[in-house]
Amino acid sequence: MKILLAYPPLKNEKGCPTLGQNRQFQYFKEPTYIYPVVPATAASLLKKGGHQVTWLDCLAEGVSHDDFLRFIKTEKPDLIAFETKTPVIKQIWSIVNEVKGHTPSLGNSLWSSGAVPRVALFGDHVTALPEESFANSQVDFILTGGDYDFLLLNLCDYLGHSLGVKPSENPVSLEKGIYYRQDGRIVNTGSFLLNHDLDSLPFIDRDLTKWRQYAYKNGNFKRTPGTYVMSGRDCWWGKCTFCSWPTLYPKFRARSARNVLDELEFLISNYHIREIMDDTGCFPVGEWLKEFCRGMVSRGINKKAYFDCNMRFGALTFEEFKLMKKANFRLLLFGLESANQKTMDRINKNLKVERVIEDCKAATKAGLFPHITIMFGYPWESFEDASKTLKLGSWLLKKGYAYTMQATIVIPYPGSPLFTECKSKGWLKTFDWDDYDMKNPVMRSDIADEQLLKLVQGMYGVSFQPEFLLRKVFSIRDIDDLNYYLRASKKVFGHIFDFHKKQGSTCSE
Repeated sequence: MKILLAYPPLKNEKGCPTLGQNRQFQYFKEPTYIYPVVPATAASLLKKGGHQVTWLDCLAEGVSHDDFLRFIKTEKPDLIAFETKTPVIKQIWSIVNEVKGHTPSLGNSLWSSGAVPRVALFGDHVTALPEESFANSQVDFILTGGDYDFLLLNLCDYLGHSLGVKPSENPVSLEKGIYYRQDGRIVNTGSFLLNHDLDSLPFIDRDLTKWRQYAYKNGNFKRTPGTYVMSGRDCWWGKCTFCSWPTLYPKFRARSARNVLDELEFLISNYHIREIMDDTGCFPVGEWLKEFCRGMVSRGINKKAYFDCNMRFGALTFEEFKLMKKANFRLLLFGLESANQKTMDRINKNLKVERVIEDCKAATKAGLFPHITIMFGYPWESFEDASKTLKLGSWLLKKGYAYTMQATIVIPYPGSPLFTECKSKGWLKTFDWDDYDMKNPVMRSDIADEQLLKLVQGMYGVSFQPEFLLRKVFSIRDIDDLNYYLRASKKVFGHIFDFHKKQGSTCSE
């Protein structure tokens, strides 16, 4: 079968959508292209399975709306698959309907002759609300759960067999977790299962998925070219109430440490990668982490590339931080979220605020670089509570205990416990999914929207305070440091305007 895995062109005055980013979604004024690991794995799995696969990221490649539709008309794929997220779902519905039917810009119909391609959607939003997309678009299939790479292969094998495109001796049955239309009704194959062997996956075909598009314009990389891998699916804690990704991965699984190390060696040898970011929700710890770090050293990978990952406060000892440094870990991304203990408890972080400070100091002392993520706009927090978070985050940055940070508005995404709580308590100001983009509050709060946006801007404003700037200047050791700070300064300026009340930008460069 001919399969098109695509990110369609999406226009919004707020900026460029980070659809490839694991978990949360943002629009960025300064374009950032994040390698979408699971969709790229899906493309590689389909190719290995004998299907003809095309990868088209219209956002990263600058493909226009009409050119995208012309490409589809020319290539005539049997199936088109889109990853979706909440803030762009309405645009996705519109594009699905164009692909399936009337397209005025290209004539009376996109399909004057021949079969109309089938369309499949996957991602956290459609997993939480699968039937919604059938009601609002002509989509054919919804793949639920986080193993949609395996499910997409299963669906394509099934369709190929039924259409005679890919004959096989034995009929293929659909796995659980797939929704589809049948005789005017929406039916499904049952609740999705996370029972696939992650070590059985092929290494991502980086050429097929055009890895260079994502290797440079990424604020996490000090050294370029950089790329992403994913050691586990997805977070071994998986209980934070604001996170929608436990909807996809209600249980945590990890590839073997050996399998991940093999992929890192492959990337360095074949693509000369200089920095690798792991997009697992929280990197595996315990014996897995120790085996991985020792393997990084024994194989000499630690001398060839930096390694970055997501981590939880309270998960590691100082000795483990030092082991990670020896293995050449560089950036550790921590979710701070709030400086208020009552908020930590309500969102089920299982974390004491004091441990945030301890771990930032310990990681820095070990030679690592903590990156902290902070959110403002919890319905139960007062302005004084939110100001405490601003104060703590600013202090960590100015003292050098945190290296970089990301600040946003907290959003209750469908599928998350926080969304359910908001619905039951009447906290939601809107159900317009366009507004669920971490830029403006959608939950009711005693804090005015303008004040919340200023709090976010205040976090990014720390980057221009003398104490912070001097610390960065004196930390420069090589040309990579200098180039990194120059790239980062553009990102910071972009983020400040991201949270300006009057926003206006497009994804074009």
